[in-house]
Amino acid sequence: QFFVFCHGLLQLSQLLVSGYLKSSISTIERRYGLSSQTSGLLASFNEVGNTLLIVFISYFGSRVHRPRFIGSGAILVSLAGFLMSLPHFITGPYEYDQSVASTFSNTTDLCQPGVPGSWANLSGTSCTPRASRENHEVLLVMFIAQALLGIGGVPIQPFGISYIDDFASERNSPLYLGILFSVTVIGPGVAFMLGSAMLRFYVDMDKVSAAEVQLTNKDPRWVGAWWLGFLVAASLVALSAVPYFFFPREMPREVGQVLHMSTSWFPVVLLRNLRHPVYLLVVLAQVNISAMVAGLATFMGKFLERQFSLTASLANMIIGAVNIPGAMVGIVVGGAILKRFQMSLRRCSAMCVLGMFLCLLVAFPLLFLGCPTQKVAGVTYSDSSELGHHELQCNLQCNCPEEAYNPICGSNSIEYISPCSAGCRAVSIHGDSSSVLNYTNCSCISEEGLPGSAQPGTCSTGCSHLFLPFVVLSCLAGILASTSHTPSFMLILRSIQPEDKSFAVGIQFMLLRVLAWMPGPVLYGSAIDTTCILWEKRCDRKAACRYYDNTLFRQR
Repeated sequence: QFFVFCHGLLQLSQLLVSGYLKSSISTIERRYGLSSQTSGLLASFNEVGNTLLIVFISYFGSRVHRPRFIGSGAILVSLAGFLMSLPHFITGPYEYDQSVASTFSNTTDLCQPGVPGSWANLSGTSCTPRASRENHEVLLVMFIAQALLGIGGVPIQPFGISYIDDFASERNSPLYLGILFSVTVIGPGVAFMLGSAMLRFYVDMDKVSAAEVQLTNKDPRWVGAWWLGFLVAASLVALSAVPYFFFPREMPREVGQVLHMSTSWFPVVLLRNLRHPVYLLVVLAQVNISAMVAGLATFMGKFLERQFSLTASLANMIIGAVNIPGAMVGIVVGGAILKRFQMSLRRCSAMCVLGMFLCLLVAFPLLFLGCPTQKVAGVTYSDSSELGHHELQCNLQCNCPEEAYNPICGSNSIEYISPCSAGCRAVSIHGDSSSVLNYTNCSCISEEGLPGSAQPGTCSTGCSHLFLPFVVLSCLAGILASTSHTPSFMLILRSIQPEDKSFAVGIQFMLLRVLAWMPGPVLYGSAIDTTCILWEKRCDRKAACRYYDNTLFRQR
């Protein structure tokens, strides 16, 4: 029982490391200028290390000291977690365009006519060889960390489960495994809540004083302390790893346990299972839904942030407190229905089909529940008819660089990429802190023929009333889809020969990894990238996306 407790703790903290990355992905994109395709590849890269080794590990399962192997794997996972946070400590502070001169830079991003050189050291132009090398180092470190995370995670689940199953009594084994299974479902929810908590802190809270931070967490340039969660999660994994080095190789069995081991010839079993139509069809169905879940888990937070103008922290809160518990409820309900109505295989498959069909019905309106792209001058919007050619000339004498990014919302409720592009000459600052109150004397915004004013931050997309229906429907769709989780497993376990069970489940997970969990986030990320309308440029390469076409983003 102590082993089960330790294993539950270890699985939870291992899931914290891998799940936390998904919760902070949009923040890491912004901090290091990554496209969603790159960040999707990063998020699924741990599956690579995992897949390469899982077959060998399952095969050598009974021949090694399992607890020690689990402990060593956990040490690797914890090392990976610490490595993930390393980029924060090897790179300089986060730089963003400022309207108020600070200790970092004495230039501001206001309109300064006749000072052509005033922009010289703005973030976009600081492209030294060091900066581009730094960026490659960051990506290299993170990809290595993800590969280690996958490799370290390999022995944890199979060895833990087989160890428990070998030495628990037949009566208690399902209970223990049920406990572990529920932990693996709760884990990602906890990870998103951890993300929600950490991203409220400013990324460089260890490098700059609070007084110097001019951003609030509502600001589109805000980057939260993404690295902090990795330190927390990795420390937890390291702690959970300790007891494993003290468990025996074999335990005295609980009463009533019969030992049954089967070894069979690998290729024969593989072909026998893959030729089985029920097995193959169910696994392919699971591949489809898993690819969707993998892509959604990675980018749902980013989607909510962009569609409904939420902070990263709130988006994670919604996913961790609403969507993931919803999926748990669905899994439990599905299992309960199975148990209550002793279902035949045909009924199991009918139940899966029904769950999916209802899920599609509920999810269909989600295509239309979202916000239009905000009007951004010169990006999604150019109103030349009303203003004549005034729009184009109004900021010519400001010498704005293309890279400037500090969105403001004009009093005409049109968004401008920076105060300079709106032709704003003056800024008023909050007395006690250095945060901006508003911009005035903006030549591109006219109020009754006079230069207008603007507020810092993006214009809201103005459809917050659709947010609640979206959350309710997406949660319902998740509940309905996950009712088919347990019956689909039953279809697999009951349709194959008993001695092939553990092997068939191993093959199933390998196929899920290769065909769903690896490509899923990359495909989703690439699809999201195709809807970008303005890319940030860093050293002449496309970095992170500034603005998406919200409607296309939602539909794709």
